Amino acid sequence: MSDSFTLADLEAIVAARASADAGASYTRSLLDKGIEKCAQKLGEEAVETVIAALSGDEKDLVAETSDLLYHLLVLLKARGVPLADVHAELARRTGQSGLAEKAARQHG
Repeated sequence: MSDSFTLADLEAIVAARASADAGASYTRSLLDKGIEKCAQKLGEEAVETVIAALSGDEKDLVAETSDLLYHLLVLLKARGVPLADVHAELARRTGQSGLAEKAARQHG
């Protein structure tokens, strides 16, 4: 893979693997277990990412972040939420300061 690999590329891979047989695809097997299992795996990877961040080992942090992003995209797939919707929300939020955006969410 080149340095130009994107989350959109990963989303496409997740979509392709979601169509595969569960015996040949970890992604398909996760999706078959339901949203709860996908969410659980995302939570586990989030914790592992935090631990790696605190350990100071950059290689572990990169590996765990990769797992976290993969499981996030699997969960989005399970819920039928396209990555483009996340991109659109991020773009909307960049139109204001982070503090203003956070305050708007707390009051909205």
